[in-house]
Amino acid sequence: MAGRVEGKVAFITGAARGQGRSHALRLAQEGADIIAVDLLEDIPGAPYHGATEADLAETVRQVEALDRRIVASKADVRDFGGLKKAVDDGVAQLGRLDIISANAGISTQMAPADELDEDMWQNMIDTNLTGVWHTVKAGLPHIKAGGRGGSIILTSSEAGIRGYGNIAHYVSAKHGVVGLMRTLAIELAPLSIRVNSIHPTQVDTDMIQNSATYDLFTGKQGSTKEEFAAASQAVIALPIPWVEPVDISNAVLWLASDEARFVTGVPLPVDGGNYLI
Repeated sequence: MAGRVEGKVAFITGAARGQGRSHALRLAQEGADIIAVDLLEDIPGAPYHGATEADLAETVRQVEALDRRIVASKADVRDFGGLKKAVDDGVAQLGRLDIISANAGISTQMAPADELDEDMWQNMIDTNLTGVWHTVKAGLPHIKAGGRGGSIILTSSEAGIRGYGNIAHYVSAKHGVVGLMRTLAIELAPLSIRVNSIHPTQVDTDMIQNSATYDLFTGKQGSTKEEFAAASQAVIALPIPWVEPVDISNAVLWLASDEARFVTGVPLPVDGGNYLI
């Protein structure tokens, strides 16, 4: 039986590890070939290390083990020219583009809004909002050229539909992604190109499993993973402290597939009921 995205090609940013790798594998499992990019550098001010060349190579290995093709390269979503080259090269090798997963994003140091460093604010907006726009702008001409419609999935956050203290830069960027999604959904509907955003709660990746996030959620310094888990579970309706990357990937797969062929302009929470608390 054919997979749910059989014969399609997906462009995924932040694909070296975490949610991005999970998205690549889940789409490959269902028949897609992959164009994968990642920054492969540490992010200034981030409380965790960035992905590495070895991480991206492991994504390649796992996709190829599924007997799917993958074109992977180093690219920074803040650099439109470099990102466009990566997509163009991928399409030249794989022949088409049908799906965009604008997944790349960062978390940085946290502080009250009036204490945020100027560079910290700008780096967040440049990556988590402008980088999403760049991703779509780089890939969209190829989807349009195919004339078959397509699906664009923008990764926002629970912080894209509600406010949180001490991360105004992150909340602002993620809310901006929703506005971008709704505008693109209107603009691209006549071409049967669907655009939706996905809103995870805490996802079990390096972005949350670090001391800065632990302290943000518990409100005290030096918190443990166990203390963070308890604080995180307290704001999720279901009895879980976080979700796994594959839980987000399953939603990405559905939005990319024809099962969601009439779903566009939707901010989709995958949050265990986080929004209800």
